[in-house]
Amino acid sequence: MHCPSQTPTVRLPQAPQLPHVLPALYKSQCRLSASHVDHHRARQADGHGGCTLRHAHLERRMPCPHAVAEAQQLAPDVFAETSQLQQPGREQQQINVVMKFGGSSVANADRMWEVAQIICSFPQLFPCIVLSAMGKTTNLLLQAGQEALTTNPGSVATLSPLRDIKELHRQAAEDLRVNEEAKAEMEQLLSELQQLLVGVSIMQDLTMRAKDSLVSFGERLSTRLFAAFLRKEGVAARQYDAWDLGMVSSDDFGNADVRYEQSFANIRASLTRSIGGAPEIPIVTGFLARGESTGAITTLGRGGSDLSATVIGAALNLAEVQVWKDVDGVLTSDPRLVKSARPVPLLTYDEATELAFFGATVLHPQAMQPAFQQQFHNGHRLAVRVKNSYNRAAAGTLISEERDMHDALMTSIVLKPGITLLDIVSTRMLGQVGFMATVFDIFNSNGISVDVVATSEVSISLTLDPSKMWSRDLVDAELDALVAAFKAKGIARVNYKRAMSCVSLICNVEKTSQILERVFKVLGREGINVKMMSQGASKNNISLIVSDDEGKNAVRSLHQEFFD
Repeated sequence: MHCPSQTPTVRLPQAPQLPHVLPALYKSQCRLSASHVDHHRARQADGHGGCTLRHAHLERRMPCPHAVAEAQQLAPDVFAETSQLQQPGREQQQINVVMKFGGSSVANADRMWEVAQIICSFPQLFPCIVLSAMGKTTNLLLQAGQEALTTNPGSVATLSPLRDIKELHRQAAEDLRVNEEAKAEMEQLLSELQQLLVGVSIMQDLTMRAKDSLVSFGERLSTRLFAAFLRKEGVAARQYDAWDLGMVSSDDFGNADVRYEQSFANIRASLTRSIGGAPEIPIVTGFLARGESTGAITTLGRGGSDLSATVIGAALNLAEVQVWKDVDGVLTSDPRLVKSARPVPLLTYDEATELAFFGATVLHPQAMQPAFQQQFHNGHRLAVRVKNSYNRAAAGTLISEERDMHDALMTSIVLKPGITLLDIVSTRMLGQVGFMATVFDIFNSNGISVDVVATSEVSISLTLDPSKMWSRDLVDAELDALVAAFKAKGIARVNYKRAMSCVSLICNVEKTSQILERVFKVLGREGINVKMMSQGASKNNISLIVSDDEGKNAVRSLHQEFFD
């Protein structure tokens, strides 16, 4: 699906009101170019009406909610018609796209205003909108939960993170000028949040189940505010918590698995519009579901809103899901690490999945699973387009089932620091049956996930990625317990090394010889020693394990070799 690069227009007030409206409408952070003001005044002198100004976000030539609110007070008759957004998808009977916006895209009232502009700039699309929590709200909620454990119940209301959450959402509600009913609903949720934190303080316990309930308030607040804002602007919209649509998951609190078959059927029934039904845009909480057995709130892991969006897209058999981020698509490396990183125009499902699992934060690691599910069951092909809400003219990245790999060599280079490397050497005879089965059974019994693996007849080297299970790093005692478990079985000697990094090369493995020749030439020149290497069975990934203090240099040097 082609996403037009042109942006919507913002109509300035008619000339007679211009002198007293302009100062309010275009403040310092939303400045209007002097040349355009001169043009406007010239049109006024010639007896012409108002003209239009294109939104160029990077130059901030667009009215913000604060300025528009003041201008509306100065000239309400002028803005009675021009301030409202246009309902998208008027001619569509059913939803034909899912748009997901992350936390930075809805960080404050200004950003919500611009997201609304994006949504309403595609009149041919009838979207379902999936939102994350505003800005850093999820982090603040987790911080509030931890601080509540050591705070007197009577002092919970004074917790700094809780105050910040309240201030952020109350200010956004004021800036967006939502109605009193929406503000009351927001205050009710904020009250429930405070009560939950008081409970944590009293019980001196923050279980994973309670933590999922705690962080759910971020998405529940952002979606209600945004839906109310759209309605205030004349756009029909309705807020949904994900479980209202029937999003069902396992009861693994903190990182639940979506129950696809059940969720697909529920969501399809909930969002299929009946003939003559109201064309309301669904505004849905990302990241959340309800456990299949407990019925309790569950979360889908960090970045789970991406997964929520693709689940809805697959359930409705849509052609495309749009994931709007704060970067110009999936990049050739982390732009914070490599300044010259640039967008990758096309990716396959497998490449996107490998990128996510090995450290790229643009997409949730499971985000492509709904596409795999639908393709397997009914042959439907769902594409995912990654776009930049701060730069909507950027083409972004299109992720689909396949692409032409004939000329492809290196796609992206990803760094995952802070991992642990284990070397496991068998103490039994060569070719002993059941060695590897016993090794992985020990990891299973200790509840530890294995990441990258390299094997030989008598040894296994592998990495552990605690970020998949813990919000903290592994402590030495846990690793020592793992080593002791192997020793008790009498099957292997185990050594581990902390502070290692995984450099993942997302590439065309059909050209391994050509790629590795260049890779090791660069690493040799830089004096970087590879501790372990593994080639993924997906034919899209080669992983190199180096020490943490060499990881960044390895990525920068390799990026320069393949992309610069």
